[in-house]
Amino acid sequence: MRENLKFAVIGGGSWATAIAKMLCVNLPEISWYMRNDAAIEHILKYKHNPNYLSSVEFDTNKLKLTNNINEAIEYADYVIFAIPSAFLNAELENLTASLENKIIFSAIKGIVPETSLIVGEHFHIQYDIPYYNIGVITGPCHAEEVALERLSYLTIACGDPDKARIVAKHLSSNYIKAKISDDIIGTEYAAMLKNIYAIAAGIAHGLGYGDNFQSVMMSNGIREMRKFIKKVHKMKRDINDSAYLGDLLVTGYSVFSRNRMFGNMIGKGYTVKSAMMEMSMVAEGYYATKSAYKLNQGYGAKTPIIDAVYAVLYEGKNAKTVFKKLTESLD
Repeated sequence: MRENLKFAVIGGGSWATAIAKMLCVNLPEISWYMRNDAAIEHILKYKHNPNYLSSVEFDTNKLKLTNNINEAIEYADYVIFAIPSAFLNAELENLTASLENKIIFSAIKGIVPETSLIVGEHFHIQYDIPYYNIGVITGPCHAEEVALERLSYLTIACGDPDKARIVAKHLSSNYIKAKISDDIIGTEYAAMLKNIYAIAAGIAHGLGYGDNFQSVMMSNGIREMRKFIKKVHKMKRDINDSAYLGDLLVTGYSVFSRNRMFGNMIGKGYTVKSAMMEMSMVAEGYYATKSAYKLNQGYGAKTPIIDAVYAVLYEGKNAKTVFKKLTESLD
C-alpha cells in the first residue's frame, strides 16, 4: 500500500462534510471542493460548515479548501464525489483536469438524470474510467450520526479489493467501522433504491399508516430491491447484508432521513414543489424514482412500491388512493 496517498472530497453538503471529517481523523491534509465561496470563508474563519453539520469542528490546517473542482482533482490520488446526483453532470462540465489514473469513489446515492446511469457507470461510460479505478461508499450511515460520533458502519465496494481496503482504512476510526465488498453495481443500485422506499415509508406515515404496515412494506421493499438488482446485475450477493437491508432500514425509519421527511410531507398533502421548497436538502429519492421506474420498463421486475411512488410524484395521482391500492398488493 503506497504511503502518503492524497484524497479530495467533492461537495459541500452534509455527507461531504461527514466524509471530510472522517478523512481528517487519519490524514494530515485533504483537498475539499465546494462551489459556495461564503461557506469556504466561513469554514476558514469559524472552523465549521455554516450550512451542514455545523457542530463538526475542523482543524483548518488539514483542509485545502477550493472553489475550483480542477484544483481538487489535480491534487488527489483518490477523489470522493459526494454531491447530489442531479447536479453531478453540471459540476463535471467545469472539468478540465484529467481523470486518467485517478481513483474515483462515489458517495452519491442516486442516478445521473442526463444519462440514467448510476454514478460508477456514468464515470466508466462517459469518462472511460476502468471499473477497477471506480468504487462506491455506502451505509448504513447517516451524516448526522457521524457528526455526533455515534458508532456507524460503512461498506466500501470496488472491483479492486486493495483500493477498497485503502478507502476503508482512511475512513475508519473508533466510531466508524468499514468493510469491503466486490459488488460495486449492486451496492450502488441499493443505495439509490433505498431512498425510494424511504419516500414510500414517509408517505405512508404522512397518510396515517402505523408501524405494522410500514414493517410489511419494508419487508416487501427488500424483496423488491433484490428482484430489481438481480435484473440489473446478476451475481451472488446476500441482500440481507447491511449494505442493502441495513441501509434500507436506517433510511426508511430514521428521523435524520431526508427522503422519509420528503415522503411524509407528500403524505400530509404537500405538493412535490412545495415539499422541495420547504426542505433545505435534496431528497435523492425524488430523482431516483423516475430513473428506476423508466429503467424497469426495460427490465420488467415486479416493483409495486416503486410504481406507487412514481404515480404519486410524477403522475400527480392521489397518495391516499395509490397507497390504498398498494396495501392490497403487499404480503
